[in-house]
Amino acid sequence: MPQRLAVDIGGTFVDAITFDQDEQTINLEKAPTTEEDPTEGVLDSIEKLGLNLEATDTFVHGTTLGINAFLEREGATTGIITNEGFRDVYEIGRTNLERDAMYDITYEKPETLARRRNRIGVPGRLKADGSEKDPLDEDAVEEAASTLLEDRGVESLAICFLHSYANSGHEQQAGAIIQEQFPDATVSLSSDITNEYREYERTSTTVLDGYIKPIFESYVDRLDSKLSDDGFDGEFFITRSGGGALDAENAKTAPVHTILSGPAGGLIGASAVGDATGRQNLTAVDMGGTSLDACVVEDGTPAVEYESKLGHLPVMIPVYDIRTIGAGGGSIAWLDSGLLKVGPKSAGADPGPICYGQGGTEPTLTDAALLLGYLDPDAFLGGEMELDTEAARDGIEQQLASPLDTTLQDVSRGVFDVTLANTVGAIREITVEKGLDPRDFTMVAYGGAGPMFVPLLAREMNVGEVLVPQAPSVFSAWGMLMADVVYDYSQTHIEVLEDVSFEEDLQAEFETLEAEGRATLEDEGFTPDRQSFERSVEMRYFGQEHTVEVPAEGVDGIDKLSERFDEVHQSRYGHTMDDPAQVVHLRVRAVGENDKPVLAREGESTSVEDPHHGTREAYCFATDQLTEFDIYKRGGLSEGDTIDGPCIIEEPTTTIIMQSDQTATIDEFGHIIITGGDGE
Repeated sequence: MPQRLAVDIGGTFVDAITFDQDEQTINLEKAPTTEEDPTEGVLDSIEKLGLNLEATDTFVHGTTLGINAFLEREGATTGIITNEGFRDVYEIGRTNLERDAMYDITYEKPETLARRRNRIGVPGRLKADGSEKDPLDEDAVEEAASTLLEDRGVESLAICFLHSYANSGHEQQAGAIIQEQFPDATVSLSSDITNEYREYERTSTTVLDGYIKPIFESYVDRLDSKLSDDGFDGEFFITRSGGGALDAENAKTAPVHTILSGPAGGLIGASAVGDATGRQNLTAVDMGGTSLDACVVEDGTPAVEYESKLGHLPVMIPVYDIRTIGAGGGSIAWLDSGLLKVGPKSAGADPGPICYGQGGTEPTLTDAALLLGYLDPDAFLGGEMELDTEAARDGIEQQLASPLDTTLQDVSRGVFDVTLANTVGAIREITVEKGLDPRDFTMVAYGGAGPMFVPLLAREMNVGEVLVPQAPSVFSAWGMLMADVVYDYSQTHIEVLEDVSFEEDLQAEFETLEAEGRATLEDEGFTPDRQSFERSVEMRYFGQEHTVEVPAEGVDGIDKLSERFDEVHQSRYGHTMDDPAQVVHLRVRAVGENDKPVLAREGESTSVEDPHHGTREAYCFATDQLTEFDIYKRGGLSEGDTIDGPCIIEEPTTTIIMQSDQTATIDEFGHIIITGGDGE
């Protein structure tokens, strides 16, 4: 029977899920992340599923390989070839400081990914309109490549010339020269990644692509080979940072688009759940073993940025507007001059929290949860792992409680309080600071630790509703099953709107971008009835620096576009201006529709299992004391069931915690809807 497989690599566990397209059933497993060779963790999770890869027609993968290579500075030695006289554009940047370093007299700018000795300028120049001013010096390109690759040990080249967004000719010419002379060289061209102006941001994005490209290519090829050895010959996709998925071969061309591919899966899934349940405004919160990722879904669509930052470096690609903090089940609790702090360092999968009994010596959020009574030491991961309560107690006592002269209970609660404070700040950044009220959004709780923590977070922020989906611990992987194939195309076109010809300028450029997307989708086997295209225009008032994205579907003239721009600006900033409107970028998103699981309604329950499985003493934040919590098994719950807190709902790979002022109901899809707390 045909199967769809999705695998998501997290900092602690690899999540794998299959969907049987005939039986409409899912199966899921988790395996520890293997840092030395990530392919081993992927194959281990697939083996635990007992899956026949010969009967699997689609594999969708989300990986943290790129982001980890950047964060740990373990990418390839990267060089830059650019225009003569402009090799320092990458290091000079915008000459501005990060907000938290603005008044720090000891601040030192982080080291760049491409050292100055590995940046070379060559003669040749384009004008701003894309016409050629000076021809490209081919001999200089070859000499620069030889110097970098052969003499200076560079492993990857980033090619970024001025104004290549208007004319990619010089970059393509340079790339062809290098590939002919050095066929094994890894080369990234800025024009293959983005056709937008701002040379520093475009260079930074291209360098990042080159930095992770050799590692990414090697990983994908190695995994593809091992899957093929096990009988897989279906389609292989990688999820994109800005939504959807890419064919794995195309992803290798510009791997920077996959830099946040893991968290993207959860947002695709959250959007699908929102559509099915009629909830268009969501705050998706993914809390795993290492980090917490949060993103707003407004009007059914996750927030996307076209220029974001990775660390201190700008990235000019479509990326979900995700806030990530070091807050997960493995986040280490520590003391800083007598102050309790949690994260960002994590115990990860190896050695893990103290209670795992695998050599971990530093107390974590998971250890605190165990001491507060939230976890069953004999039933962790469905009984596959026994937790060592005494070791967790000793570790927290010696390293936290005793130095602070407090009790185990108080310091364990303090670990949660500190994590809450950190998380509230991240949620406020993507809601309150953008004019959104978090109380108007349903929180979606997923990830291994999300169902335990997010209901508490909702109470803290007066959010009245939390949705815990089915299979929350592997929800990002489940979301990957829902991913369509997506390609984004853009073109800079800076012109005051009143000087624009809609038909000759905008319409013609839209059609050119769509033709490019159509050709790509057809090459991947998508018939016209499975193709769709979304148009948008980046606009601003003349004199402004930044833009807003204006949907262009149904726009048939300049007046209509101007009216829609004013509406978007009013909605975003609360006002409009009399200044002329200006077009900056045109965008087209090409979508190839994949077959995907349909959210099945629960129907009448056939379970004879009594969901209530006794009680356990645990800490209630609503009453600030230890309380008897009712324990339920999620597998025994069915549509319409209502449960009052305090309670613990257990499933094999996660635990849901409700305080005494919260209530849960099971909806028609089997999702748990938690209400109450301080919200309405």
